[in-house]
Amino acid sequence: MKNKNPTIYIIGAGAIGKALAVFLKQIGKDVILLRGHINDSPEHFETIEVELNDGKILKSDILVSTLSNYSVLSGIIVLTTKSYGNQQIAENLKGKTGDSPIIVLQNGLNVEAPFIDNAFPEIYRCVLFTSSQYVENNKLRFKPASVSPIGIISGDKERFALIIENLTNPYLVFKSEENIQPIIWTKAIINSVFNSVCPLLEIDNGIFYRNEKALNLAKRVIDECIVVAAAEGILLDTEKVLERLLLISKTSDGQLISTYQDIINKRKTEIETLNITIALIANKHNKQEHSKETRLLGELIQIKSEITMRS
Repeated sequence: MKNKNPTIYIIGAGAIGKALAVFLKQIGKDVILLRGHINDSPEHFETIEVELNDGKILKSDILVSTLSNYSVLSGIIVLTTKSYGNQQIAENLKGKTGDSPIIVLQNGLNVEAPFIDNAFPEIYRCVLFTSSQYVENNKLRFKPASVSPIGIISGDKERFALIIENLTNPYLVFKSEENIQPIIWTKAIINSVFNSVCPLLEIDNGIFYRNEKALNLAKRVIDECIVVAAAEGILLDTEKVLERLLLISKTSDGQLISTYQDIINKRKTEIETLNITIALIANKHNKQEHSKETRLLGELIQIKSEITMRS
């Protein structure tokens, strides 16, 4: 990444990827949106609209293509696809990235592992504190909760500063984070609550600050996950995690969590990198008793998703 104003390739044409593409285009960035799991589709422009919290509408024409159309990706690569496809995307990116950094904007634990295993030189992990939801095709509603931190998995601090500078914008603000792992775990725990309880109740994200019983269930899941995180050497404060969950619940009131959107649209969910992974880590440390509710909620989502996809 030699250019100070590099091309930004966003792999993943979902609600987050499309919103980010519009935001970056609005500030004059060269953006290409690449579909993560479709090959050999011709390049074309799509007009994408994003509605902000204040009702303002942002609209941009975004170049949309597929990864198979490129032999080289020279710039910044931002990954916004579902994490279950990371192994295949890592394989597809081999030999194409050169020294281009990869920034992973995904939920879950260990989602960057396929890129580490395939020896990509620069990998950064973002924890996204926002929600984006389709209103209709190519029309989105976007709600930020707070600034989204990015940390180094492997990479260079000087180049990292340039990445932050190129990605941050007035609508989705990023910041550098020295110690990203506690934040990754905090968000994974919060998502293990939202991405299981909300789809099972078929309700929006605001349920936890509106309903005491739902909040009590969230507290029990957080308590379980805090113990599992500690077994991995990640020490978290229960009250701070709960405070963050309530903030997200309030700021995304009326929004549907991504897993619920996936189930509605009969798509595979990311629950394996959330509740299920936390339960597997608990097993590794003989902490099974500290993941019972977390695991059960995750397994129920797996069943609900499978039933919906078959219907």
